[in-house]
Amino acid sequence: MEMKNIMNLQNGSDIRGIALPGVEGEEVNLDRYDAIAIGEAFVYWLALKLGKSEYDLNICIGTDSRLSGENLKKDVMRGICMLGSRCTDAGLASTPAMFMSTVMPVYQFDGAIMITASHLPWNRNGFKFFTAEGGLEKADIQAILKRASTIYPIAEHYECEENELMDMYAAHLRSIITRKVGGKLDGMKITVDAGNGAGGFFAEKVLAPLGADVSSSQFLEPDGHFPNHVPNPENPEAMASICARVQEAGADLGIIFDTDVDRSAAVTGSGQPISRNAIVALAAALEAPNHPGGTVVTDSITSNELHTFLEQELGLKHLRFKRGYRNVINKAIQLKEEGEDAFLAIETSGHAAYSDNYYLDDGAYLACLIVAAAAKLKKEGKDIETLIDALGSPAEAKEIRFNLDRENFVEIGTGILEGMPDWVAKTTGLSLEEPNHEGVRVNYDRNGHTGWFLLRKSLHDPVLPLNVEATHEGGIAEVLPLLKAYLEGFEGIDLSPLE
Repeated sequence: MEMKNIMNLQNGSDIRGIALPGVEGEEVNLDRYDAIAIGEAFVYWLALKLGKSEYDLNICIGTDSRLSGENLKKDVMRGICMLGSRCTDAGLASTPAMFMSTVMPVYQFDGAIMITASHLPWNRNGFKFFTAEGGLEKADIQAILKRASTIYPIAEHYECEENELMDMYAAHLRSIITRKVGGKLDGMKITVDAGNGAGGFFAEKVLAPLGADVSSSQFLEPDGHFPNHVPNPENPEAMASICARVQEAGADLGIIFDTDVDRSAAVTGSGQPISRNAIVALAAALEAPNHPGGTVVTDSITSNELHTFLEQELGLKHLRFKRGYRNVINKAIQLKEEGEDAFLAIETSGHAAYSDNYYLDDGAYLACLIVAAAAKLKKEGKDIETLIDALGSPAEAKEIRFNLDRENFVEIGTGILEGMPDWVAKTTGLSLEEPNHEGVRVNYDRNGHTGWFLLRKSLHDPVLPLNVEATHEGGIAEVLPLLKAYLEGFEGIDLSPLE
């Protein structure tokens, strides 16, 4: 069998590919033989990492609701067993639960694999890997794929055990809520939207056993077609759906998850979304009393209003870092090792990782903190939004993506960004944000309009994303012509979004 270039399946610290046919122009590039090779390569990598024999390894495997998940799971297990390692099937699972399988005393697996492609379309799938130290890094994924590229697999028989990981994980989450609430959730009506992903367990195995009314929950049934909406808290249609449901049901709170439950967002009792900057603010407010003066590490596109809220209202430190959940988590871990109380690493996408929870980006853990706080506030006649009442919001916000010529997009993007500081220095009303860790972030104050914009490289695509916000209406229209005039001096960038 001729091997494909399996290295192309790397997506940062994950593996992702097209696992099913059916979408025009998208050919399958992640098949059963890739899965077998990846399973075998992970065993090889893990044995070296832990200094153990392959025969002594026990690896846990789980999958979300994707249509290709079961077959990929069987094949990655074949690869694991080909080297003599044991594998245990966790069934339908969440990504955070797979990490927890490596640290829960009852299990303590040597490694774990979650089969998921997060919020990507139904035909995609992939793998996330864990040890007790956390998720693997980019270099680890590269090493696994490099090893997999040398393997010519055959579909041999395999044997595996099954476990009740999600039951144990749900019990762990229930204990978090009861400790913080001081009891059960009687009288709370909570709407959970799982988007037909793996998050339905939160309503059925976490909230309902604690006495919460979850009858208004929706899309709890796993369905890899995702027939109702994209399972993504950042998706406008998904958020509109749960907001309407919370209002219709008269619920106290709404919780929405992505497909594999490593991200979440919330909805107030009045049906208002708490997502993006607001979910960052809420996640920080929930634990700020336990970490006075602590540091919150976020991605680069968080708003000025959030910065003010974190530092002036909560008395915390705010560090804007780089896009990518592993980037903000790794930065927080680094600061923690240096003696700083970096207790929260969070992206506006909803990836939230607390130091008190292994720096694991766990949407269900964040949801537990939100539920517990909402239950206590209800006893005082208040809603969860009380915690972020002081958070301001920009009058205008927009994201524009500029396509670059694919053949030399790296050089084009680099040239544009490297020239910006000099342009900013020569342009009235513009100033560079300092410190700045990604792209070029610029503050503007022109003709009575204030705000900021950030131009950066995409993590994976030949694109320059632009995020721009304005304190008052009309601010975006004030600043975009300036940026357009600058960008017109470069070839290889499509400026049609500014027409």
